[in-house]
Amino acid sequence: MRVSLVVFALAAAAPGAALAACPSEQEVARFASEWNAKQPAKGMPVDTMEDAACARDRFVASLEKGGGKVVGYKAALTAKAVQERFKASAPVAGVLLNSMILKDGATVSAAYGASPLFEADMLLVVKDDGINAANTPEEAIKHISAMRPFIELPDLALAPGEKLEAVQLLAINAGARLGVAGAEIPLQPNAETVKLLADTKVVLTDGSGQTLAEGLGAATLGNPLNSVIWLAEELAKSGKRLKAGDLVSVGSFTPLTRPKAGQTISVRYEGFPGTPKVSVTFN
Repeated sequence: MRVSLVVFALAAAAPGAALAACPSEQEVARFASEWNAKQPAKGMPVDTMEDAACARDRFVASLEKGGGKVVGYKAALTAKAVQERFKASAPVAGVLLNSMILKDGATVSAAYGASPLFEADMLLVVKDDGINAANTPEEAIKHISAMRPFIELPDLALAPGEKLEAVQLLAINAGARLGVAGAEIPLQPNAETVKLLADTKVVLTDGSGQTLAEGLGAATLGNPLNSVIWLAEELAKSGKRLKAGDLVSVGSFTPLTRPKAGQTISVRYEGFPGTPKVSVTFN
């Protein structure tokens, strides 16, 4: 996402004061360098969510300069338990780049980041820009074409002792680093699909099939479609809109867990026809 027009207007009127709390280009470059090197990083100098959004936008712009292309967004902190962990009262938004999305069955280093973790997630695929006007799950499903199984591989990035709460998580692009996505599961635009998304049991297992964690679709703001609605509203604040083909990571269904070398993780979605799943192996 880009910095809002309001911020630019204020900057033009009083350049010294308007962006005083937004991290400098040098600070963002320093964090980006540590991020790219997968080194435990010093946090961004941010105090408010507005500062953090500016930091995120500058950080994402630096990733785009490295060849990344925006393919979607993530709604983080959509589950109550995760909000409590990060002392948040609402979700935060991150940006997904094409280089972050890996294919089902990918093999990834267990040390793919400075503070690597994994969680069961889900991608919803935007059908058309009518999603930006949706206010309820029943309205939203008309503008969603598919679900993709998804294991998110975030990186909380910060060095030990650094304070990581919601404002800092937003500044570092909600920790978006990698994710493994399965094939598209077409969704029908009806009430049955709305219920299915809320009721699906998301089960995370290890290579032997042992269940490590599970959750329900309703864990993400009551329904994964609500995560998309929230995200569209959040993007609108900075003059952006969801468009056809965008991927939306709806949030976590299971606790954040640190990967181990030699471990294979799978996530399945019970209730969907054929019980779709996705897997990743850590080396």
